[in-house]
Amino acid sequence: MITDFIAPRQRLDVPCTIEIENTFESLHAHVELDGGLHINAGDEVLVHGEPVRVAYGEKVTLRRNATVTRANWIDRVVTRALARLEFTELYEVSFSSGSKL
Repeated sequence: MITDFIAPRQRLDVPCTIEIENTFESLHAHVELDGGLHINAGDEVLVHGEPVRVAYGEKVTLRRNATVTRANWIDRVVTRALARLEFTELYEVSFSSGSKL
């Protein structure tokens, strides 16, 4: 990115635990980074390894390595600003009675 010339981005390689569930109750994938590493606005996490397929009704826990790329201060500000603007796309305001939409 062009902002890397102004403020370079730091990269960290860390082990992680991946939990993937594909059941009636839940469809999710969670990544927990070792060492309690905190992710901030604009940071990127790339989990390494082959793609994982989980059949319906199964839950899988895996260990992998991940690369965390820390956002520089410019990327962090831009990410926060865009998040505030895009948040308004998540809701709709209506002044109708709701009976005829």
